[in-house]
Amino acid sequence: MSVNLFRLAALAGCVAMATAAQARDLTVVSWGGAYQDAQREIYFQPFTAATGIALTEDSWNGGIGALRAKAEGPASWDVIQVESDELVLGCEEGTIVPLDWEALGGEDQFLPAAVHECGVGAIVWATVLAYDGDKYPDNAPSSWADFFDTETYPGPRALRSGARQALEFALMGDGVPPDQIYDVLATDEGIERAFAKLDSIRDSLIFWEAGAQPPQLLASGEVVMTSAYNGRITAANQDEGRNFQIAWDAGFVYQIDSWVVLGNSDKPDEAMQLIAYMSDPENQKLLPPFIPYGPTHKDAAAKVDPAVLPNVPTAPENIDHGLFFDRDFWVDRVEDLNARFNAWAAQ
Repeated sequence: MSVNLFRLAALAGCVAMATAAQARDLTVVSWGGAYQDAQREIYFQPFTAATGIALTEDSWNGGIGALRAKAEGPASWDVIQVESDELVLGCEEGTIVPLDWEALGGEDQFLPAAVHECGVGAIVWATVLAYDGDKYPDNAPSSWADFFDTETYPGPRALRSGARQALEFALMGDGVPPDQIYDVLATDEGIERAFAKLDSIRDSLIFWEAGAQPPQLLASGEVVMTSAYNGRITAANQDEGRNFQIAWDAGFVYQIDSWVVLGNSDKPDEAMQLIAYMSDPENQKLLPPFIPYGPTHKDAAAKVDPAVLPNVPTAPENIDHGLFFDRDFWVDRVEDLNARFNAWAAQ
């Protein structure tokens, strides 16, 4: 091939890649299942109808490693819903980028815990203890001590794969009051205590990855109880006629997920338009009736249908039993504790 032909071929390749990049739709990434079904109906499809901006959806199971891999490759993800430790780590290392807070109406419009340089709160959600009410008409499990009591409540039970929440629930099951959990976990003895408690029922434990799995595990009878995202349990009852129950009084861990923009996105302006749309209180108020996660915009809370509030973690009758996820602890410890958890779980 002549030099000129080679140059023409290279130029054609560059043009093709640029055209492909321009043709790529804005991509939003969430957690799949009933939750993403709700987001599609109240956010994604109406956003496209209102703006003409086409969306492609993807889903994931979390993890800073997955974010890093996507940020280092060709642009394919734009707007992502992340957990709070992923938000902090991703922002510190440039995996995600600062938001345009003016486009969102200002930081003072949101709950203080929903505000970060690189992310705006999407929902307040909880990981709870759930079981099938039809299987327990009497003496239903009501505490994390019950979760670890395989004599009174025999059978498999499930936790989310990974150290987050599992260590907190292990200590709750071992009698540590919720307001002391992170003080105990801050010590080497506390970490050992949590893993020892998990090890006490290792033969009865299975682990789930995606939020859609706990309702499936309960429905199939594969487990007698499980940790689960509160909204997925209510959605299964609403959509499938299940009688799954949440033991709110047992204690739960609640936190705020955030919308972020991936550092290598080539559609930052469109990404901010989508985040602004999903952060509008008139749109946020529509989510809890579909799946009961709390809104983060201050004006949205007062607009939520009162009938769904008892199923929301921040309801007055629920929140007193909740433990707010300690983002700083997990930012410092998530990678080494997950490595230890994974090694333990693989035994």
